[in-house]
Amino acid sequence: MTETIKQLTNDILRFRDERDWEQFHTIKNLIISLNIEASELLETVQWKKNDQVLESLKGADGLEAIADECADVFIYLLLICHECGIDLTDHTRKKISKNETKYPVEKAFGSARKYTEF
Repeated sequence: MTETIKQLTNDILRFRDERDWEQFHTIKNLIISLNIEASELLETVQWKKNDQVLESLKGADGLEAIADECADVFIYLLLICHECGIDLTDHTRKKISKNETKYPVEKAFGSARKYTEF
């Protein structure tokens, strides 16, 4: 079942509000928490070679560990967007458009260079 970002955000807000956690969810705290969770995602691959990471994704435990941390990052991102009034879908489309201008295919194809290096 495909769920919209708005529906998912509403479920997260319900979960938060049932526990009276809104009082802790200042923009500053949410941004800090997002970065802590992103660091926990990094920790799942720390000190591993890429082939070891790929191998761990074949097992349920390895995949679940990464999926859990991705979900935590996404939850905090949705809460930040909610608190700031950001339409994440709309702004993501705008950002893709900006990136298409910065990274035209004829200059960026197959390159890892930053747009300022073209």
